[in-house]
Amino acid sequence: MDKQILIEARELSRRYGATAAVNGLNLTLRQGEILGLLGPNGAGKSTTMKMLAGCLAPSGGEVTINGVKLAEDPKRAKTHLGYLPEQPPLYPELTVDEYLGFCAGLHGIPGGERAAAVARAKQACGLTDVGQRLIHNLSKGYQQRVGLAQAIVHRPAVIILDEPTVGLDPIQIREIRVLIRELGQSHSVILSSHILPEIQAVCDRVMIINKGRVVYAETLDRMAQHRVEAVILGLLRPPALETLARLPGISHVDVLENGQFRLAVAGDADPREAVADAAAKNGWGLVELRAQAKTLEEVFVELTSGDVTIHETTKEAA
Repeated sequence: MDKQILIEARELSRRYGATAAVNGLNLTLRQGEILGLLGPNGAGKSTTMKMLAGCLAPSGGEVTINGVKLAEDPKRAKTHLGYLPEQPPLYPELTVDEYLGFCAGLHGIPGGERAAAVARAKQACGLTDVGQRLIHNLSKGYQQRVGLAQAIVHRPAVIILDEPTVGLDPIQIREIRVLIRELGQSHSVILSSHILPEIQAVCDRVMIINKGRVVYAETLDRMAQHRVEAVILGLLRPPALETLARLPGISHVDVLENGQFRLAVAGDADPREAVADAAAKNGWGLVELRAQAKTLEEVFVELTSGDVTIHETTKEAA
């Protein structure tokens, strides 16, 4: 059974005069999914996140959060939403406990339940020992944790995180990644980050925005399956190059060192099974066979450098 859709955007657009910051964006996320939102500076990524969070009115299209249309009932829609902007909305003159208690009240948590909600959020974000400290006196990393805690204190269905690990040390980054994965088990999470390995480590899906449009939207699993661009082949008794070039799914062959060859892949084919079968039948002495794939960084650079066309790998963006 399909999981419940927790956030959906249809034909979302935002214009500033004649300039389209976001143009016709579609997005659907179900419970338990984590989407990585990528884009170069000025691509429309932050504008998209602000519209999804209800902080910026779209010029066109609509956003639905847990079944509630954001434009029609923004107050009720936002009860299902947690948002951490790039600059955490903190009050430095308050203690961590005071601030999180205040946020819990803003989210409508009854007075008798706020202490438990604050304690739960602090535990999740590693803030248990700093509850009585002024936010002003915390390191940037701990202030970022406080910002994340306010986004989850009311246990929202949808969580939007804009650069959540900025300013954290490697240990804190790992802890926040673990927390995000845990949140993704029962929530929809949208994560923006310029750290591409972070997206790969945490997210199920990736969406790349460039010049206000979605140019790539795919699950990371399917991305891994379709991004093979060459096969590295090692043989003890190699045949003629023409024989290798005639193998199914191969466009051309480059000779490397020590009996190795680089077989360029034609289209979206994955010729490894055919290559292995041919090597076994003809006694070529197969010693190495591995895919050479595009990294997420290479896909990102290719789709955001110069003029690109929309890469439609799914019917729905993310």
